[in-house]
Amino acid sequence: MTRIDRRALFASGAAAALLAATGASLADTPKSGGTLRLAVPRDDSLDQVVRGAVFDTLTEIGPDGTLRGELATGWKTDADARVWQFDLRENVQYHDGAELKVRDVLAVLEEIGQAEALGANVVRLELADPNPGLPFLLADNRYVITRDGQGVTPLKTANGTGCYLVERAEDGRHFLGRRVTEHYKDNQAGWLDALEVIVIPDAHVRAEALRDGYVDVAALPAHEGLLGQRGLRFHPSESDMALAIAGSVGLPRQVGQRGALDDGRIAERWWLA
Repeated sequence: MTRIDRRALFASGAAAALLAATGASLADTPKSGGTLRLAVPRDDSLDQVVRGAVFDTLTEIGPDGTLRGELATGWKTDADARVWQFDLRENVQYHDGAELKVRDVLAVLEEIGQAEALGANVVRLELADPNPGLPFLLADNRYVITRDGQGVTPLKTANGTGCYLVERAEDGRHFLGRRVTEHYKDNQAGWLDALEVIVIPDAHVRAEALRDGYVDVAALPAHEGLLGQRGLRFHPSESDMALAIAGSVGLPRQVGQRGALDDGRIAERWWLA
């Protein structure tokens, strides 16, 4: 596909429906239920996972690098890729019960350019400079949509439209999220009943927690105490380990490569087998 063809595909928004359908074939049959427990270091891993679980962005990049809509159902731009229009998903609710409003999206887009509402579910964004890659940029978790421009932290009060709502959280230490009922991603993502993330600074202790069954996934550098242990899998590989994973965990056939924890989308994409 030529550069112009790719640009036309992404700019038209037709990729959203096409690639959402493609994404469904990337995973083996997921199973609903259970609590996935993660052990992560004291870096930005906790924040990345929470953002992916609790909040949505306008667009999403799938594990295979393809682009699809999330809170945006379609988009288009002018010939210069400077003026953009996004159609917003209807009937989306925040975890506190409030409906997603166009002003919530404007609060984020105004960080990028001049944004205005063209209707209850349509926004227009004018950039200072052309950017044909804008839909990819908006998938970054820096641009999660919050209610009335509220902050992401403290985590215990985080209020998003994602698959998981906060049940208990403490910044830099712990997060427990519970699956939202009747979410717009039902039967497409968010297979777990709950997700628990625990910050354990010491890599050896994280490895022991996984080995002893206290957690299901541990973010680890190559750790000789786990190498060769039966029942574990390693991502991306045993020799280049970022994650060690218990055999009870179901993984998509493709895992996002931009970040070790499936680009922060592990809560939505993984399951317990």
